[in-house]
Amino acid sequence: MDFALSPRATELRQRLLAFMDEVVHPAEPAGAEQMRASGDPHHHPAVMEELKAEAKRRGLWNLFLPHVTEWTPEPVSNVDYAPLAEITGRSWLAPEAVNSAAPDTGNMEILSLFGTPEQKERWLVPLLEGEIRSCFAMTEPDVASSDARNIELSIRREGDEYVLNGRKWWISGAASPRCQVAIVMGKTDPDAPTYNQQSMVLVPMDTPGLTVVRDLMVFGYNDREGHCELRFDDVRVPVSNLLGEEGGGFAMAQARLGPGRIHHCMRCIGMAERALELMCRRVTQRVAFGKPLASQGVIQEWIADSRIEIEQARLLTMKAAWLMDTVGNKGARVEISAIKVVAPNVALRVVDRAIQAHGGAGVSQDTPLAAMWAGLRTLRFADGPDEVHRMQLARRELRPYVDAGEPGPTSADVGVAR
Repeated sequence: MDFALSPRATELRQRLLAFMDEVVHPAEPAGAEQMRASGDPHHHPAVMEELKAEAKRRGLWNLFLPHVTEWTPEPVSNVDYAPLAEITGRSWLAPEAVNSAAPDTGNMEILSLFGTPEQKERWLVPLLEGEIRSCFAMTEPDVASSDARNIELSIRREGDEYVLNGRKWWISGAASPRCQVAIVMGKTDPDAPTYNQQSMVLVPMDTPGLTVVRDLMVFGYNDREGHCELRFDDVRVPVSNLLGEEGGGFAMAQARLGPGRIHHCMRCIGMAERALELMCRRVTQRVAFGKPLASQGVIQEWIADSRIEIEQARLLTMKAAWLMDTVGNKGARVEISAIKVVAPNVALRVVDRAIQAHGGAGVSQDTPLAAMWAGLRTLRFADGPDEVHRMQLARRELRPYVDAGEPGPTSADVGVAR
């Protein structure tokens, strides 16, 4: 395994670090104030457009696409992009500032891989330019969406149109006034083989019959991009809005989620690094019981454990990125499941220690720690809950023993994949 960055990625990393220190972090107070003054939790602060313009000027734009397209003739590899994603995880402004924010990144990947020329021109180009936002509608309130085979939203063909009926929720990005299109996953043929029942279609957000029912809060936080419940009542779109092939939705979802999990996990590590930095600063500045907090043995243990856990999580994520580059997403699926469990849990532990070290300030709006904790906690079930990823890992470990006829759990007992 070789995690060494290419010369181009090394240069991008240095430019991105400078961008964060010189522009992004200094802009955080202004961004927060613009959000507060607007009174709108989904406001698009003016400072964001300033950051985007500066990111473009510095050549820090659309770094995430790992394959060659007409828009990315020199894409960075997953190994090269991973440390860049980590850096952007340190600030709530950074991912969108460099046009590498979810869910747009995954949607742009799907459009670039499966979109028709017309779909790319209408939706991919403005997304790549940062002119609009998008959302990805898969999760539903009435079924256990950790198993995507359960989705029930109906996509029925009538002549030259598809008609959509059903509900979705936790649709990130749908509350943004700049969100103009949803990629919607539903069932086109409930009688087809299990993994060929689903399809994806492009649905403009202003399509009649599509209703944003409500914006769901996360531990009391109303996130800027929103996490919405959507209702589809006889929503009609042209057949030309189909992405890829009918029945190909499940495979496309898997293609979308692999790289996205690398992005999420590295941003988790970036958050953990910032939390550790905040903790170290806090404990060296505060005195309790006659000595600095930093001299307390328990605090030193928190700091040491945090550094160990961050390094372990980073190395495992880099291994997954390397495997994606060398053997593809399918060959890396075990490691992708592993990092999806490890990275959010490690970051949560580090943030929790930092909150404890800050006392009351840690749960207030005076530090980013409480918002970090809320966001990280949701990642334990977003893009697949911990339990599903652990199940996949356990199946792979058990498979050779079950296949060899070892005594113990049967195939039925452990749900071994075939």
